[in-house]
Amino acid sequence: MEDEVSSFEPSEMLATFLASTPLLEESWKLSRHANAAGVQNFVANRVGEVTYVAFPGLQNVGSGPCSRELVALGTAVEGGFTPFNRHVVEGKEPPMVHAGLLQLFLDLYNTQNFRAKMTEIMNESKSLVFTGHSIGGAIASLSALWLLSFLGNTSLSTAVFCITFGSPMLGNESLSRAILHERWGGNFYHVVAQHDIVPRLLFAPTPPFILQLHSFFKSLQFSLTTPYNAQLAVQLSDENKAELFHTVLACLRASSSGVSDLEGGPFWPFGSYMFCTDRGSICMDNATAIVKLLYLMLATGSPNSCIEDHLKYDEYVTRACWQFLMRTSFIEGSSTESSYEAGIALALNSAGINSHEPAYGLAKECLKKANQVGCRRNLNNAKLAVDLSKITPLRAQIEWYKSFCDDSDDQMGYYDSFKQRSASKRGNKVNMNRFRLAFFWDKVIEMMETNQLPYDFHKQPKYVNGSHFYKLLVEPLEIAEYYRTGMHTKKGHYIEHGREKRFLLFDKWWKDRIVGEEENSPRSKFASLTQDSCFWARVEEARDCIYEVASEMDMGRRLLLLEKIEMFEQYASRMIDRKEVSKDVIAKNSSYNLFVGEWRELKSHVKPWPLQFPSFHDGGNMVP
Repeated sequence: MEDEVSSFEPSEMLATFLASTPLLEESWKLSRHANAAGVQNFVANRVGEVTYVAFPGLQNVGSGPCSRELVALGTAVEGGFTPFNRHVVEGKEPPMVHAGLLQLFLDLYNTQNFRAKMTEIMNESKSLVFTGHSIGGAIASLSALWLLSFLGNTSLSTAVFCITFGSPMLGNESLSRAILHERWGGNFYHVVAQHDIVPRLLFAPTPPFILQLHSFFKSLQFSLTTPYNAQLAVQLSDENKAELFHTVLACLRASSSGVSDLEGGPFWPFGSYMFCTDRGSICMDNATAIVKLLYLMLATGSPNSCIEDHLKYDEYVTRACWQFLMRTSFIEGSSTESSYEAGIALALNSAGINSHEPAYGLAKECLKKANQVGCRRNLNNAKLAVDLSKITPLRAQIEWYKSFCDDSDDQMGYYDSFKQRSASKRGNKVNMNRFRLAFFWDKVIEMMETNQLPYDFHKQPKYVNGSHFYKLLVEPLEIAEYYRTGMHTKKGHYIEHGREKRFLLFDKWWKDRIVGEEENSPRSKFASLTQDSCFWARVEEARDCIYEVASEMDMGRRLLLLEKIEMFEQYASRMIDRKEVSKDVIAKNSSYNLFVGEWRELKSHVKPWPLQFPSFHDGGNMVP
């Protein structure tokens, strides 16, 4: 079958990568140190160019992780998690997180020590790894989400990762989708022991023995500071432990089957999960498969092992770091038909699920589906590369049209020729190509947002460069059509009210790219494409301001309009001086040269001129 062509490598590679680099071991070391120290804040340690920040599992959680109260993340901190506001959809739950865990993060965030340390790390380290065990892992995840949100609005290039150990679930499915849409899924790695109850606890409703469970959880946290955990046995009766185990197991089974009826919906995983057993490790990033495996692996445990496993991460991490991914030359009951089947069997063996166990068949199907999704991402990536080459002729036809317009005797240039085009075959062809290119890039974005492409897709040079060239070439046509059809009179000016989401996303891709030295060298001739794709929208706004000034009677409003025009004139002059514009900008009959003439005319008629606008007194500069 086509779906079974690829081997079971994606998750194996990720597990091997984590275990064979210092990331996993150093993260656990510092998490263990934070637990042993019993600190209520965080500890940090720099190793080379990487700084690790660990949060202890010993935290005062108030109502505890047993509570299922959720709150919206986007408004939790003013300006702190703003990307999540983009993913609020009417009629659907917004991205939400556990209220108690969020409050723990906010208590930390509001301390001067935390902010000062984050600033220091971002200035001194290339990479920052947040980590933590138990509840400390959830605080690490929130810290990473906060910093990723913050870095999106800065020019800093600090790489952010998060590695958790036995962390409880953090938020709902909307949060998981938002993280995928922001392309942050690859920044999170959650290590989960085979039977650990804590990562699974929030799939179940609040139990009737909630007070005993709170006491139990506090003693569980206290056990993190000492190697002895005998006190755990007296905190929860065998009957309550059995009820907790079977309740969580039943709720996990329902969630993995998509029939959970919990109020507010189930908590949901995000990022990659590395499941550890005494036989090896298995890693995956498909949320549905992760929930299924959380259920199937817990089903092989017991009421006692589900508690004991929460305190055995030292053993699991040590084994993983030494063995990488366990490979056995003999797998029970297997006479496999292919290397793909052998890979599945090996992975299930590493997950502690043997071929003779009832859960084996379900687990096998689960891993096959997860692997198919992973392989499909790579196949989609390859197919898109082919599709990208197929749209090259469409782009080339628009480039030819631009060259034709720029060299035309009417001296209007590319932008104005398209804006004022008549019903010609040439203009219609270019307009159709504009639609077809938009369809291609919108399809790419949709595939990204539905997790059908690799995590690093938006960093691949062919797509970063291709999307940027598309934006510089085609967005002027989008602007021309917007003003040609009078949309600015109905919706407002283009930049604020008419710009498509794809262009905003491509701005971010281009901003986040690695810049070479050649990009900073001065230009000796005008650019083939104006380097600000919204330049013509700024021209249209400036011309509109000139018309408003002529009829504006309010002096305060008039001065604001004059200041806006002045700022644009200075900006455009700098662009032209640096030759960052195409020659259509300086065409004799272009909208920009019309602006220059209108601006000069306005200044010659309005007296006295305010002294705070120096160019009002030099008559302005007409572009030759």
